[in-house]
Amino acid sequence: MVRVPLTDDERDRGERLGRMLRAARGERSMASVAAQAGVSVETLRKIETGRIPTPAFFTIAALGAALGLSLDSLVGALDSPAPDPAPAAPRVA
Repeated sequence: MVRVPLTDDERDRGERLGRMLRAARGERSMASVAAQAGVSVETLRKIETGRIPTPAFFTIAALGAALGLSLDSLVGALDSPAPDPAPAAPRVA
């Protein structure tokens, strides 16, 4: 099976998901969150670092439940486009 390459938007969304999960995890260990969600620590690590930019729905649902994140909050955060960087100030000659 040939895997279709991910778009830049898909990779960006995966990175945002990872940051959101990492922030929600806070001081909790990866092992405890992964165990509560029923996923491997390696899977959680890959999602948090963006190496799995398109994880399975049930994996995200389980992680969201373990971290107290609703699916609505995950979708809302991931559907919003990444903020554009501020335009550079004009250079004065």
